[in-house]
Amino acid sequence: MSDLSTSARVSRPGGRGVFVSFEGGDGVGKSTQLALVAERLRAAGHEVVTTREPGGTTLGLQLREAVLHGEHVSPRTEALLYATDRAHHVDTVVRPALERGAVVLTDRYLDSSVAYQGDGRALGAEEVERLSLWATEGLLPDLTVLLDLDPAVGLARLTGDPDRLESAGAEFHRRTRDAFLARATAGGERWLVVDAALPVEAVQEQVRARLDTLLGEVAP
Repeated sequence: MSDLSTSARVSRPGGRGVFVSFEGGDGVGKSTQLALVAERLRAAGHEVVTTREPGGTTLGLQLREAVLHGEHVSPRTEALLYATDRAHHVDTVVRPALERGAVVLTDRYLDSSVAYQGDGRALGAEEVERLSLWATEGLLPDLTVLLDLDPAVGLARLTGDPDRLESAGAEFHRRTRDAFLARATAGGERWLVVDAALPVEAVQEQVRARLDTLLGEVAP
């Protein structure tokens, strides 16, 4: 997946599109699973927009660099930077794609902010959720795929220098995992929780089955 949002050329026929977010800790395989879903849906003739937060727009790339690799910022500043990126991302990428009937797949969305800044940074989940809902005018995904994995295992999968969140410490990542699982438990049918320790193909099978139901299709 590229840094900026990318789309195929064939639109999904009829009505509003479908919005799917991929969530979880670092190293759980979100980008891999998103790319596999996108490939399959494009082959079936859908317009698919793949994107991420932060970094799904040109402005988002600048904010991503600032929040993950720039100078130290306070937790509140961090939360506001993510909300700024999300507001712009939804306004310029997500809503326009949904309005023309596309399937939008995003690597992280507002649930990441609630888990990472609300619980991980101890700013308060409700406060951060309200901020994100205000920034997005209440837009929630039709499906949120939570890839759940022991944080120590996920972080061990990463390569390269860790960013600000990746290097936040074991207790921070334990809190974020617990926050994701709590939101999934309380969030009802929007959520699909998958054990990310399973083989890639087994994870993808579960994601495909749920998405096929959401799209009202029979898997090809």
